[in-house]
Amino acid sequence: MVEKAYKFRLYPTPEQENLLRRTLGCVRLIYNKALAARTTAWYEHKERVSYKQTSAMLTCWKKQEDLDFLSQVSSVPLQQSLRHLQTAFTNFFSGRAKYPNFKKKRNGGSAEFTKSAFKWKDGQVYLAKCTEPLPIRWSRQIPKNCVPSTITVKLGPSGRWSISLRVNDTRDLKLKQVNKQIGINLGITSLVTTSDGEKVANPKNLNKLHKKLRLAQKSLSRKTKGSNNYQKARLKVAKIHGKIKDSRLDYIHKLTTQLIRENQTIVVEDLALKNMLKNHNPPPSPPGRGARGVGSDPNWGEIVRQLDYKAEWYGRELIKIDRYFPSSKRCSNCGHIVDKLPLNIREWDCPECAARHDRDINASINILAAGQAVSVCGATVRPERSKSRKAGAMKQKAPNSDVKESHAVTQV
Repeated sequence: MVEKAYKFRLYPTPEQENLLRRTLGCVRLIYNKALAARTTAWYEHKERVSYKQTSAMLTCWKKQEDLDFLSQVSSVPLQQSLRHLQTAFTNFFSGRAKYPNFKKKRNGGSAEFTKSAFKWKDGQVYLAKCTEPLPIRWSRQIPKNCVPSTITVKLGPSGRWSISLRVNDTRDLKLKQVNKQIGINLGITSLVTTSDGEKVANPKNLNKLHKKLRLAQKSLSRKTKGSNNYQKARLKVAKIHGKIKDSRLDYIHKLTTQLIRENQTIVVEDLALKNMLKNHNPPPSPPGRGARGVGSDPNWGEIVRQLDYKAEWYGRELIKIDRYFPSSKRCSNCGHIVDKLPLNIREWDCPECAARHDRDINASINILAAGQAVSVCGATVRPERSKSRKAGAMKQKAPNSDVKESHAVTQV
């Protein structure tokens, strides 16, 4: 059994849209008030406010005369927003995320409904305080005998409504095993290069609409903030961003699904994407190798994320090797490691065995070999950390780790 979410377009009636917009506004208000209360309590009294305390605050807020409109919407999304805030603080204190931010109206918003706040009847969704089913564009059917456990309604910055239904899929989705293993090198010119020598071109979705986006943003900057013309220009920019996002996700979903279906084992590098996004095209880097070209447009993180959960769904194996492994500078024929290999060099000759290498194909072959070593013996691929995965994870950060991280950025 796997947990899946099915996302659809939603076209609410005027009455439903009015209720949903009021719900999103109340969710945003409660989230921001609880965040402000927790922040103030810490800075003024050095006290931590728990989820239970914010839940009690919500009860008091509903009794206030100026906040009586909170009772006009379903109470479940309001309570869920406090749970989401608690999750955000848990991730912050664990070092996995930054401090939570206040929600803004211009970003749209979302509301989560649990089983007590909606009804699933005859394949239709009835939300609390709604008498008519939601007009959902059913682009595909959810599995039979699957009842949604949670429903999330979202309004995008461009004004587009969508709904996500979370279900527990009891079907056996595992694919038939195949005897094929590949290593994948993620790049810019070639989005994916496999150890078989196949290269998948980078669609560069942002570049296709970059000129149009730049003109729309320039027009937005000239409008008076808060005016009607400003809102029209803002929606125009948001719609262009939405097109870029949709085309990017569609391409990545098709690519990752194909890789999962054709290969039993896939090996990738555990890249430091946050560090790469800090690289705003410094002088040594060629044009297009900065933050926009490296992390945002190719969306390497999303590729690895989709490979991860799809491998779990369909019975495949995904192996992540150490990000510091010199996959590009190591000769896949004899194992010799060159001292320097600038990004502008796409082909090079090994000084030891005279073998000629394509930079990306050579890297993918080395990634596959390293992944096979990790899969067989559980060892890491760095000589100084080759005892075991556990020992490598427990080892403290080396003093020169910043230098190695910067090197990992330039070797992709």
